[in-house]
Amino acid sequence: MTTTHPAGRRWSAGHLVGATRLGALRTTFRVLDAVAPRAAAARAMDLWCTLPGNPGRRKDFRPGPGEIRRLAVPRGGEIVAESWGEGPVVYLVHGWGGWRGQLGAFVAPLVEAGHRVVAFDVAGHGDSDPAVMGPGKGTLPEFMEAFEVVLGAYGEASGVVAHSMGCTSAALVVRESVPTERLVLIAPNHEFATMTHDFARLLGFTERTRTRMVDGIEAFTGRPTSDFDLVPLGASGGMPPTLVVHDRLDKETPYAVGEAVAREWPDAVLLTTEGLGHQRILADQATIAAVVEHISDRVPARG
Repeated sequence: MTTTHPAGRRWSAGHLVGATRLGALRTTFRVLDAVAPRAAAARAMDLWCTLPGNPGRRKDFRPGPGEIRRLAVPRGGEIVAESWGEGPVVYLVHGWGGWRGQLGAFVAPLVEAGHRVVAFDVAGHGDSDPAVMGPGKGTLPEFMEAFEVVLGAYGEASGVVAHSMGCTSAALVVRESVPTERLVLIAPNHEFATMTHDFARLLGFTERTRTRMVDGIEAFTGRPTSDFDLVPLGASGGMPPTLVVHDRLDKETPYAVGEAVAREWPDAVLLTTEGLGHQRILADQATIAAVVEHISDRVPARG
C-alpha cells in the first residue's frame, strides 16, 4: 500500500544553506533546469547527500563512556561503535546528520533492564570516517551497511531503537537480513517521493531535473526509491512487534507518517507525544520508559 503524506519539512533553508545562498542556488537551478537538466540533477544529488549541521543533532545524552570499537565498512574507512552493559543486544540507530550520542538517554535504562546497548556512527556522521561522497555527505546505503557491519561484530539483535532516517535503514535491515525481537521507530521519516518533491520546490527546479536526480539516486542505491518507503515495507506483515513514537508537532517528519505506520503494520502501535518535536523526544523520560518497556517486553507497548 502506498500512502501519500502531507508535505514534510525535512528540506528547509536552515537545513541546507543560508537564505542568501539559497536564493543564488534557486537562480542557478532555474537556468540549469532549462538548458542542462543533467548538470542540474548532478548538482541536486550532491546537495541531497549533504548533511545538516544544526547543533541539535550533536547533543550528547550518553551516561558516560562505553567500550569503543572502530569497524571497517565496505566502501572504505571505519565507523565508530560504542557499547555498554551485558545481556541481549539492543542497537541504537541515529538519523540523518545525527550521531550515537543523540540516543544516549536510552543507554542507562536499557542496561539496567538487563541489555547490552550498542550505538554507532554511520559513515560521515559523528566520530566515523567520511562517507564515500566525501566530508559533510551521507547516503542511505551507508546507513544500512554500517548497521550490518555492527551486527556482524556484536551479534544478533534482541531489540532495535531507531530515529528519523535511521528508521528506514533499520527497518530494511531487519526485514531483509537480520530479524529482531522488538523494534522501536521514533519520528520515522516520510516517503522518498514526497521528499524529492519537497526538495525540488525548495530549490526551484522542475520534473526535468527531479526525475533525473531520482534516476541518479536509484543508480547509486541499485534499487527503486519506493523500496525505502516505510509504510509498505511492513504493511503485509513480517516485521517484529513495533512501537512507533511520534510527536504531533514534529516539524521535520510529519506525524501522519507515524500514524500510517502504526495503522498499516499489523504488529505496530503508536505512542503520541505533544510538544517534543523531532529532537527533544529523544530525551523525554516518558518516551524512554515506554521504549524500555517495549524492548524488554515487561508490559504491552502503549498506544
